[in-house]
Amino acid sequence: MGKKLTDAQIQHYRDFGYVSPVDAFSADEAGNYLQQLEAFEATLNQQMGKGFNFKPHLLFPWVDEIGRHPAVLDAVEDLIGPDILLFNLAVWPKKARDPAYVSWHQDSTYFGLEPSTQVTIWVALTDASIEAGCMEVVPGSHKLGQLHHGEVPSKDILLSKGQTIDVPYNSSKTAFMPVKPGQFSIHDTYLIHASGPNQSDHRRVGLGFSYIPTHARNNGSTRLTAMLVRGEDTFGYYDDEPRPRVSYGEAEQAFHRDAVARFQRGLDEQAAKY
Repeated sequence: MGKKLTDAQIQHYRDFGYVSPVDAFSADEAGNYLQQLEAFEATLNQQMGKGFNFKPHLLFPWVDEIGRHPAVLDAVEDLIGPDILLFNLAVWPKKARDPAYVSWHQDSTYFGLEPSTQVTIWVALTDASIEAGCMEVVPGSHKLGQLHHGEVPSKDILLSKGQTIDVPYNSSKTAFMPVKPGQFSIHDTYLIHASGPNQSDHRRVGLGFSYIPTHARNNGSTRLTAMLVRGEDTFGYYDDEPRPRVSYGEAEQAFHRDAVARFQRGLDEQAAKY
């Protein structure tokens, strides 16, 4: 038995590459987090999304709080050990009745991590049903390793580069991972997954946290940043990310700009290898 996950859940993750759903906090707490997100969006008169969705844990204490939630980190520790870095975080909103979708891809594609032992925790702030465009996965596909991706230019693909698997694989059997507010799903960095358009009448909002063990280094030439969220880091492969003291403060914005710029350079460098 793990800290959070049962032995059966851990084995399911090893065999099939995912676990869902897992409880983290209440629906009321999820609603409070959503209110803080939407209050910020209203202040800027801009919704978070493609091109404006990376590393908000550097800007807002409430996002940092979710990323360090014991239920989340206990589940991550069950899978990758006690020394944990938050490598990246992206906000994944889908407007109601909108054609936007996420194409079939693997999270590992442009991260350049060695070893690729990254775990994604997708935390729901609103209901993410099948109708609302929840995640769909190909069970067991994480065992295929890294597959080649092409880049599909489309305003409707929510991935930053439109990365889409462009080699054959068996997709005859898929599984959906619906999650309710306050729940999360877990998937392996190599798991093939996608999500369809939101056909519901409400906005679908989730946060995708990418966690890695401290011994996983980036093989690119750009020195990236990461946040130690549990345990200790004796490797020093990344520049430390400071926790935000205030929401959207000047110091927080300055570090966020630098961290995201480095992350984008890292993505570009990895994409150029394809």
